[in-house]
Amino acid sequence: MSTPGAAGTGIRLHAPAPGWALDADVVVVGSGVAGLTAALRCAAAGRSTVVVTKARLDDGSTRWAQGGIAAALGEGDTPEQHLDDTLVAGAGLCDGEAVRLLVTEGPDAVRRLIASGARFDTSAETGEIELTREGGHHRRRIAHAGGDATGAEISRALVEAVHAAGIRTVENALVLDLLQDAEGRTAGVTLHVMGEGQHDGVGAVHAPAVILATGGMGQVFSATTNPSVSTGDGVALALRAGAEVSDLEFVQFHPTVLFLGPDAEGQQPLVSEAVRGEGAHLVDADGVRFMVGAHELAELAPRDIVAKGIMRRMQEQGAQHMYLDARHFGAGMWEQRFPTILAACRAHGIDPVTEPIPVAPAAHYASGGVRTDLHGRTTVPGLYACGEVACTGVHGANRLASNSLLEGLVFAERIAEDIARTRPAGTGPGIPVPSTGPLQPAEARQEVQRIMTEGAGVLRSAASLRRAAAALEDLYAAALSAQEADGKTAVPGTETWEATNLLCVARVLVAAALRREETRGCHWREDFPDRDDAAWRRHLVVRLSATEKRALVVTTTDSADFPSVQHPLSQEQST
Repeated sequence: MSTPGAAGTGIRLHAPAPGWALDADVVVVGSGVAGLTAALRCAAAGRSTVVVTKARLDDGSTRWAQGGIAAALGEGDTPEQHLDDTLVAGAGLCDGEAVRLLVTEGPDAVRRLIASGARFDTSAETGEIELTREGGHHRRRIAHAGGDATGAEISRALVEAVHAAGIRTVENALVLDLLQDAEGRTAGVTLHVMGEGQHDGVGAVHAPAVILATGGMGQVFSATTNPSVSTGDGVALALRAGAEVSDLEFVQFHPTVLFLGPDAEGQQPLVSEAVRGEGAHLVDADGVRFMVGAHELAELAPRDIVAKGIMRRMQEQGAQHMYLDARHFGAGMWEQRFPTILAACRAHGIDPVTEPIPVAPAAHYASGGVRTDLHGRTTVPGLYACGEVACTGVHGANRLASNSLLEGLVFAERIAEDIARTRPAGTGPGIPVPSTGPLQPAEARQEVQRIMTEGAGVLRSAASLRRAAAALEDLYAAALSAQEADGKTAVPGTETWEATNLLCVARVLVAAALRREETRGCHWREDFPDRDDAAWRRHLVVRLSATEKRALVVTTTDSADFPSVQHPLSQEQST
């Protein structure tokens, strides 16, 4: 554990003292496209690098990505066109400079990924990379692999490259908290290895640079496309360390998730947007294509528009789901282009070759996260973030399809360049301080999910969000009261740490969603159905109070531009 210093809050997870330690120049937390790319680039620059990951190296969100990675690789396509589509999808809240970096550096970053061993699908005739379309894109610019197994291929290539580079890894390890020195600078992380890794129990990795690449927080909802490990650990860690987070209210609900029943919980099978990109139609029970006429791109409108279109039709008809009809593909195309989705559907008794697929929106992607500058630096010195855990400004109010893998790739490289250019200052090992926040019992996880699904899902209102905020506060207050009464808290362990992290990010999400009184992107307020640029074309920035242990400090930016990332220990600003 560590002192809060200049940037911390003094809040830490209850955990045993570290019983072992490693030393490095850089510790990367997470093993998706962002984390492994950052690790490879840091190691190549001569920095001693350790990768810490919650499961196995290839068990994160990246391997579940079906559709592909977006970049202006095709003939006639340009970064400028990619930029325009991204800005439209972001509904007025994208950081223009961040998007321009993404689309201009993206094509070469993809080529370097290919050079690292990733094999994308190519045309048998020309040998060129095959490209498809997804929602919000006006051109075919989505590179894919294995038909619909792009993430799995990228993960395979990067894991092999990490092994080949001899980078040290610690698997099955849940990161707990940031270590900081007396002045608040990053000094490493504490972590718990869950029985199958190289160490047992709680330990520490001491390093002056920490890169958070922990992925999303989809498990805050009952039904999500995210794996079970996506419990918002990176965002919660950053908040406890004093970092700012932004735009957490913008949770993208993927429009087409295989509907397994109204009570389905946990990770749900995704039906990639690429299926619509290849010509599948959204229809209701009567076979009516309800997105035609609702948007110029019909089923290929940005995801927030399609999700809202599905929800409206469900409300109108009192239905629990809609259908995705791709019977016209035929068996051959299904088997060649979408073998993963075909197998998942058939495993649940649906054959998309002969019948429409029942689909409904489910929590998919966090467009917001830990606020960073264009080099991935957070507001805590030495702490970086990239991938879904970060808020770079690229996605705005709604991520453009298949920009997530590209963002992880591009900003991981930018972080590694920054670390290579400015060797992190040496720090001490961090000064232990008492933990002050109570742990949630393991069963709180399902309660948080129920509260969030009912109050802060696709459809939100002041009433639903206030009920959610009150219920979440009750969970926190109950644990705090028990701690104050007899000094007891839930037994430290993976399940209680995850439940505590989920409650932390849920409180932030609800506070921001309640504050934003408009409908924009994937934030849909029934009581404020219109977009309000005059009042709300700006960002919400949230941090934990350093003086009031239960308080969230929510501020609004003056414009759509993020304030520069300024460290309290230096005059360093974002560039």
